[in-house]
Amino acid sequence: MSPLDIVRIPVLNDNYVWLVHDSDSQATMVIDPAVAEPVLEAAAARGWTITDIWNTHWHPDHTGGNAAIKEATGCTITGPAAEYERIPTLDVRVTGGDRVRLGAHVAEVWDVPAHTAGHIAYHFATDDAIFVGDTIFAMGCGRLFEGTAEQMFANMRRFDALGDATRVYCAHEYTLSNARFAVTVDPGNAALAERLAAVEAARAAGEPTVPTSIGAERATNPFLRAATAAELGRIRALKDAA
Repeated sequence: MSPLDIVRIPVLNDNYVWLVHDSDSQATMVIDPAVAEPVLEAAAARGWTITDIWNTHWHPDHTGGNAAIKEATGCTITGPAAEYERIPTLDVRVTGGDRVRLGAHVAEVWDVPAHTAGHIAYHFATDDAIFVGDTIFAMGCGRLFEGTAEQMFANMRRFDALGDATRVYCAHEYTLSNARFAVTVDPGNAALAERLAAVEAARAAGEPTVPTSIGAERATNPFLRAATAAELGRIRALKDAA
């Protein structure tokens, strides 16, 4: 089985859309297309035909390109069953424990509510990759728009059980602001200070900082490192007010 080809497509102000291709089957999937045109162009430039869209949650900056991509390609759109009323383009509804395929590559659907009530993630265990939408970011986590600190804490414990090498594909370039906040709540963390310096240099050079990895987040992400749901909630409130 050939490894997945994963392409980062920057769109809007700070969104990333992920284009994922299986060379064996020629299946090509898009994670959370905020818009259509750059995604269609990126696929066409590689000679790929989009066969699938997978959504993690209903927010328009994750689903805005669904209809146009489907019209252009006839692709199948998969997303959270709990949010189907808010994603009218969905063809396939999935929930935690379901499995979805891209060629021979199998991803398990995880329920990760908190940012939205029905938010899901897609974990390719054999590929050491997880597509997390707005649940966890490099040194951050999503705002608790429709859920609780307890739910987000449970999500973080699940991420924490993954191997260090697992690549985490989040949907936004929030790393610099997250890192600058993280050092204010974990000032004694030498790994965090070192990572902040690296991120500042990368962003100054116009370089992206994601995907990240579970190992990097375990060492530097204050939300993943929070010992209790109450601590996570306290840190999230501080970040919201920052």
